[in-house]
Amino acid sequence: MSIVVSELVKVYGEQKAVNKISFSVQKGEIVGFLGPNGAGKSTTMKMITGYLPPDGGSAVVSNIDVAKNPIEAKKRIGYLPEANPLYFDMYIKEYLEFIAGVHQVDNKKQRIKDVIELTGLGLEQRKKISQLSKGYKQRTGLAAALIHDPEVLILDEPTSGLDPNQIIEIRNVIKDQGLNKTVLFSSHILQEVEAICDRVIIINKGSLVADDKLSNLQQKGDSDRVRVSFREPLEDQWLKRLTNGEYSLTDALDFMIKRGAHFKAFKVKNWFDCGKKESLLESNATLLKKSGGNVNGGEAFKGTIIIPPVSIAPNCSIKDSIIGPHVAIGANTNIQQSIIRDSIIGSYTNLYEVVLDNSLIGSDASVKGLSRSLNIGDNTEIDFG
Repeated sequence: MSIVVSELVKVYGEQKAVNKISFSVQKGEIVGFLGPNGAGKSTTMKMITGYLPPDGGSAVVSNIDVAKNPIEAKKRIGYLPEANPLYFDMYIKEYLEFIAGVHQVDNKKQRIKDVIELTGLGLEQRKKISQLSKGYKQRTGLAAALIHDPEVLILDEPTSGLDPNQIIEIRNVIKDQGLNKTVLFSSHILQEVEAICDRVIIINKGSLVADDKLSNLQQKGDSDRVRVSFREPLEDQWLKRLTNGEYSLTDALDFMIKRGAHFKAFKVKNWFDCGKKESLLESNATLLKKSGGNVNGGEAFKGTIIIPPVSIAPNCSIKDSIIGPHVAIGANTNIQQSIIRDSIIGSYTNLYEVVLDNSLIGSDASVKGLSRSLNIGDNTEIDFG
């Protein structure tokens, strides 16, 4: 194994930034290290590279214990930190020559030429680092990480600050390096991981919550389930008709409500949100399906299934509910711990711990604890929680 992490711990005061994390990465693997901001990704990487001493456990790189023999371990590691440490007064080639000298690289001129070409720095190579855009500064840091041809690459958000074309180019560099090196790179962007790697390690609040192939995690992925029980046994023929797709969602819900169904809706967060399951609704749900289809502004709903032809006026409050498909919700609405499918939500809304499936949110909204994909208007603040 090129990287072996065993029971790694880092404590800051009373906070465990990293809590007994263990994993291994083999040569030829490109592994994504995922988690929300503050999960402990960068701290873990700093301990693997020897930048930070662990408070417990061990990190071994290419069969060398990083804590016991840090110099030998660092010779085998190429590290691009999140805060890219560059000497702004140096020219690109001058800086790479300095880094190559630190690593005692043979044939420095040829190696510098190779990494400049590899990272796409050719047009900028005669500039001072201070004159570079953020994207080219990031490329310079990546070139420095590659200069000594390391066995292991530790890349902390390597595409940060790059434009879409640059991101594709750097992805290709990482893929090429992953053919004969061990690559561990961190990100909080799911698309980055999907584009580059087959395996993902996920941490949250310092603890490891998943370590599996991406395809397996996606199969376990985000889904919504509505568990239904009836006051009286339901005949087999009705159960079959409800479960074989004969009824539309609206008709099925209508049928179940009329027969006194008791609903329990659960949100199973997607794997990026660490696989936690939370009860969203556990009440005798009411089916909101008024003949006129309109709800006055300022009303509050809890434990409600909201389906067409309803439209919700502005300034309402919705909690622990299932909304949609095809429901329009007015502006300035507060929605908490609910599932929203194929619907439109107005501007200036506040959403907290919601599952959004193919829905549209207006501008100037606030979204916290989000699962699933959505389309978002301008000036919307999103906290993935």
